[in-house]
Amino acid sequence: ARSRTVGELLAPTSPFDKKCGRENWTVAFAPDGSYLAWSQGHRIVKLVPWAQCLNNFLLHGTKNGANAVSTRLPRQSSESGQKNKPCEHIIDCGDIVWSLAFGSSVPEKQSRCVNIEWHRFKFGQDQLLLATGLNNGRIKIWDAYTGKLLLNLMDHTEVVRDLTFAPDGSLILVSASRDKTLRVWDLKDDGNMMKVLRGHPNWVYGCAFSPDSSILCSVGASKAVFLWDMDKYSMLRKLEGHHNDVVACEFSPDGALLATASYDTRVYVWDPHIGVILREFGHLFPPPTPIFAGGANDRWVRSVCFSHDGLHVASLADDKMVRFWRIDEEYPVQVAPLNNGLCCTFSTDGSVLAAGQDGSLYFWATPSQVSSLQHLCRMAIRRVMPTSQVKNLPIPCKVLEFLCYQI
Repeated sequence: ARSRTVGELLAPTSPFDKKCGRENWTVAFAPDGSYLAWSQGHRIVKLVPWAQCLNNFLLHGTKNGANAVSTRLPRQSSESGQKNKPCEHIIDCGDIVWSLAFGSSVPEKQSRCVNIEWHRFKFGQDQLLLATGLNNGRIKIWDAYTGKLLLNLMDHTEVVRDLTFAPDGSLILVSASRDKTLRVWDLKDDGNMMKVLRGHPNWVYGCAFSPDSSILCSVGASKAVFLWDMDKYSMLRKLEGHHNDVVACEFSPDGALLATASYDTRVYVWDPHIGVILREFGHLFPPPTPIFAGGANDRWVRSVCFSHDGLHVASLADDKMVRFWRIDEEYPVQVAPLNNGLCCTFSTDGSVLAAGQDGSLYFWATPSQVSSLQHLCRMAIRRVMPTSQVKNLPIPCKVLEFLCYQI
């Protein structure tokens, strides 16, 4: 089935603007769904209110949606005082932007630092931060409501390829870099770097927190997929199965599954608690053998993300296709065309997939399906119980297999 196009946001072009440097490496939605941010290429990040994007898509249609957004959104002056009202911002980060992540604060969550009274910044309940990872190894932290620079984190020596905030509101930020390290930052402690996670033999391409913030997955070159205990900052296990560089990862909403995308033309869905591959989504048929693990270059998978319903996975590959998969089916349920796609992510409510290409964004409606009561119960159980605990439950084998996503 062909996925329905929702809209597009096109980057401005000029006669002297070259394609090189316009790559859109990253796109992100705010946790509360208020903002959408993406790298338009060169040094620019565009921040727009997501609700107004959708309204303009509905009012002006697919093709005119981008122009409507760029001309009709109100701009916020620094004197207005309307901090909580989403307004459009164009941010010049000073270098090529490789990664973005939104973080919001929860005052009840205690910082891990000691001298909490010496903070320069007091993050409140309504705080929304945008972290940008740059080509020169710096990480810049911005106030999403005002577009002002708050922090400039300098410790990486190479490109900051990915960023992720802990979902628990603690404002713990993890950065993945080509300098082969992951670094853990506490933004409630003025961006203090708490820990360096070492173990990757080569570039680190991506990282993702589990929904309960207890586990971090990191992926990189040399077939690396690592899981880290974020309470002890130690490595839990290595997941082995990919045959080429692994470039993206994401946990399912209940934390029971982990999806990884690789240049070996495959997306694997793992049980991260026991390190077993549960599903394989191939983008080249027949799949390449390990000795030709890269397959054809036009089948490399660039990005993968989990939908809000926990049933669907989206992948983006170099074969000019976006695919929507069900976790219990072997073949895509929907597809959509996209040239030179580099990144994709679901909206906060899971209704729309955004994918980036050459500084612009394209949006598709995601497969709509009412989740079964069995699946909703499974997600509720798996949010609080790892696989080892589930297997100890006194329940029939078929129910056990279902709860472990084995059927």
